[in-house]
Amino acid sequence: MPDQRTGHAWDLIVTPWHLDEHLSDFPVPAGAIEVTPPSLPGGPVAARMNRLHRAVADEVARVARPLVLSGDCPTSRAAVAAVQRRFPDLAVVWLDAHGDFNTPAISTSGYLGGMALAMLTGRTPGLFGDDLGLRPIPDARVVLADARDLDPAERDALAAGRVRRVPADPAALAAAVGDLGSVPVYLHLDIDVIDGAELPGARFPSGPGPTLAQIEECLSAICAVADVRAAYLACAWLPDRVGDRAARDTIARLTRALGADPAY
Repeated sequence: MPDQRTGHAWDLIVTPWHLDEHLSDFPVPAGAIEVTPPSLPGGPVAARMNRLHRAVADEVARVARPLVLSGDCPTSRAAVAAVQRRFPDLAVVWLDAHGDFNTPAISTSGYLGGMALAMLTGRTPGLFGDDLGLRPIPDARVVLADARDLDPAERDALAAGRVRRVPADPAALAAAVGDLGSVPVYLHLDIDVIDGAELPGARFPSGPGPTLAQIEECLSAICAVADVRAAYLACAWLPDRVGDRAARDTIARLTRALGADPAY
């Protein structure tokens, strides 16, 4: 279904991996573009991820309105870099149980998946090469919803910055997105923002939170007020659960809330 603002329907792109791990059971809707993982060299995980991200950026840049279905959050740097080629003044709306605002300097685990939003805002220089052409998103153009599960240093980093934090509530999100003004928006959602009881098999369940139905309302509210030019669903289930019927049904409901209608 074409969006009333852009005139474009969603172009579904599937990136079936988590960091540098290929997810062979990741569900691919009919008609979606599945990014073929290139051969990866040995060596650091970040270097391997960067090669994957280059392949994603190339695919995203070819379509008019990308909706990326992925197994992790860091691949968002590829999607954003590609969308910035058309819309350099992009804003980010990020729904996640976690802040993804750790950096190599403050992370207690070193887990790269917990640094994705920090990557987009320019807080991880030197972690990857700069060949994607990613330009840091200013904090003032970022809305972070929920983020109920934060590390102490991550909480401090968010408090010291200008990222706007709101609850995962349709009215609060609509108001915050409205305050961004008439800028193109990249909309990102990690499925773990949903109440953990509704997500069997999630990699990082975060306990009580908004229901799936409430998150669907949030997505609809954002799309009603924002010029959403790209969207991304981080489908972070465990490798042996991402292909389950429950996971596919959740992905389908979220994509429909965005105005797409995937068929599995």
